[in-house]
Amino acid sequence: MPGYFRFLTLMAFHVFLQEKVDLAVMEVGIGGAYDCTNIIRKPVVCGVSSLGIDHTSLLGDTMEKIAWQKGGIFKSGVPAFTVPQPDGPLAVLKERAEQVSCPLYLCPPLEALEEGGPPLTLSLQGEHQRSNAALALQLARSWLQQKDHQGTGELKASRPGLLCQLPLAPTFQPTSHMRHGLQDTEWPGRTQILRRGPLTWYLDGAHTCGSMQACVRWFLQALRPQRPSSGPEVRVLLFNSTGNRDSSALLKLLQPCQFDYAVFCPNLTEVSSMDNADQQNFSVTLDQVLLRCLEHQQQWSRLDEEQASPDLWSTSPEPGGPTSLLLAPCPPHTHSTSSLVFSCISHALQWISQGLDPVFQTSSSPQNLLAHPVADSGASILREAAAIHVLVTGSLHLVGGVLKLLEPSLSQ
Repeated sequence: MPGYFRFLTLMAFHVFLQEKVDLAVMEVGIGGAYDCTNIIRKPVVCGVSSLGIDHTSLLGDTMEKIAWQKGGIFKSGVPAFTVPQPDGPLAVLKERAEQVSCPLYLCPPLEALEEGGPPLTLSLQGEHQRSNAALALQLARSWLQQKDHQGTGELKASRPGLLCQLPLAPTFQPTSHMRHGLQDTEWPGRTQILRRGPLTWYLDGAHTCGSMQACVRWFLQALRPQRPSSGPEVRVLLFNSTGNRDSSALLKLLQPCQFDYAVFCPNLTEVSSMDNADQQNFSVTLDQVLLRCLEHQQQWSRLDEEQASPDLWSTSPEPGGPTSLLLAPCPPHTHSTSSLVFSCISHALQWISQGLDPVFQTSSSPQNLLAHPVADSGASILREAAAIHVLVTGSLHLVGGVLKLLEPSLSQ
């Protein structure tokens, strides 16, 4: 019997072949070179999106090592596209492509494709999605061209890239179908917002430092345009992190969001996963995942204390000038966060939502859910809030479990 992910990959290929799909988009599981999806000998086109540090025990601890793994999907004579990367990883991708005679191109920014036409509207929020969209357009156009489809977008005169390691992919006018595709894309669990009465759920499966920075930018931008509430607003973080990821670094990036409550729980929808085979994980015990959540709580408390007692002096750049020393103490960090650990996602959502989410309703609260003084006092604050903003992040599995409960129709 193959491992779980290999089994799912084999099952996917079986379904695609049985259903005779016109097009299958296969995303690598981990890395590329040795991933079980990498058995396609002659794909139509390949793409490598923005690289980040993740799965270091398997892929290596530098961007260059990870780029080597990613470049393992390149095939002889099969066009490949990537987006701007740091010089080192980009050089590795170029070398990997040359080794197998794979034509590798660099995607022009989305702005180059917008010139001479209306701006492109993206349904996916966050500045980083523009890079993903630029790559998606090149992949789609390449597939359409090779399959002799009409309407691949009118070519524009492209400007040569300065000191670029790779040839630039063609600049073209996106077709109306491409525009609609970008406008209508839905990607559950990535920069997703669900508005439910006083509750607004912000779901993003960021689990690397790079993606978490993008998540924080998106979350803070999403909060800005909202009209002031008629009463108090509460910000809640629901977080978990798994594997060998640096959870402390991820939590530090979340500090600027100024949460009132930080909630931690394992990636289990219920305390018992016996009724949910997809959530059974035999490599860890419930005690282990709960201990990890307690570690996250302790890390958050330490970060909160560090913020509360900053250095007396700080440097601040003057507009248009060099960095200068401010001869005044830094303003004290006045925002502190209360934190809680729950044994499963369902209990965490029950406490956060306080019955105010019209879709997520439970018949009864579990015993001792409010036994903790923070949970008890926080429950009153949440019930009286005019608006509750909840960011769910740190793990795709956590976001998936939350969606399973908030959007039951997704798993039917």
